[in-house]
Amino acid sequence: MTSICVFGAGAIGGLMAAKLEMAGVPVTVVARGPHYDAMLAKGLVLRSDGKETVTYPKVELDPKDVGPQDYLVLTLKAHSLLPAMAQLKPLIGPNTTVVAAINGVPWWYTYKLGGEFEGKRVDAVDPDGAVSAGLPPAQAVHAIVYPAADVAQPGVIEHTYGDRFTLGEPDGSKSERVSKFAELLMKAGFKAPIRPRIRDELWIKLWGNMAFNPVSALTGATLDKVLADPGTHATCRAMMVEGQAVAEKLGVKFAIGVDKRLAGGAEVGAHKTSMLQDLEKGRPLEIEALLGAVVEMSQWVGVDMPISRSVLALVRQRAAMR
Repeated sequence: MTSICVFGAGAIGGLMAAKLEMAGVPVTVVARGPHYDAMLAKGLVLRSDGKETVTYPKVELDPKDVGPQDYLVLTLKAHSLLPAMAQLKPLIGPNTTVVAAINGVPWWYTYKLGGEFEGKRVDAVDPDGAVSAGLPPAQAVHAIVYPAADVAQPGVIEHTYGDRFTLGEPDGSKSERVSKFAELLMKAGFKAPIRPRIRDELWIKLWGNMAFNPVSALTGATLDKVLADPGTHATCRAMMVEGQAVAEKLGVKFAIGVDKRLAGGAEVGAHKTSMLQDLEKGRPLEIEALLGAVVEMSQWVGVDMPISRSVLALVRQRAAMR
């Protein structure tokens, strides 16, 4: 039987674990604090499509009690990976597939990229190579997260919308490991397309996140207000144009234009970005994976990002002064 562990079973990890369990695919969840206590005592509750379902994944506090897995699904914020390295180590064997269900530029980004930047470390997300040392890029596949969910209370996941996790191998292959994981997700009721150019799709989501998140954190405005205001709309657009120039130098092809991506963000409505939510809750901000890494890569390819650099400096200061 395929062993799956979800590490970081908050909103998205909890959604995935609950749906897999409902489909008869056993999952182990590593959690902590009140969320762990609630799941251990009462199971994992999923509220979705007007229904409430209780599932009972195996819940563990110590990864040493779990051991190496066939699939290790990481649904952490990118900045939480490095502090989690010691905990993750017991879950990873030589044949473990690490599913990176994280936002922003991932630590594996330049693995199998080809060209002059093949294997170049992105310091913003992999300082001193510590993340790659613990999570070998050769064992990674990526999952772009489209569902929206929240932890309504410990042990209770509220699924708002979305059912797609787009998957891809760094080298673009349709490998047995990524195909198997896609089958498991589809069995659980998710859409799980496998894309040969996962970086292209990764950038479509990152494109908005690199601008919308820091601007919303700096202003305190919801996404509709950020994009309705001419000044902040222009700031986001300028950042995205800069980001597109960097991505295209790295070989990314954009399937849509910047204005269509901006319009898509505006359609989300009165939504607080994840960075604004984290700021309000006193949590660390996901600055480096969403923006710091892009500015770092701009230096590789010789693209200037004056607006993005300014916003990066401001949001770093904002985070430091909370």
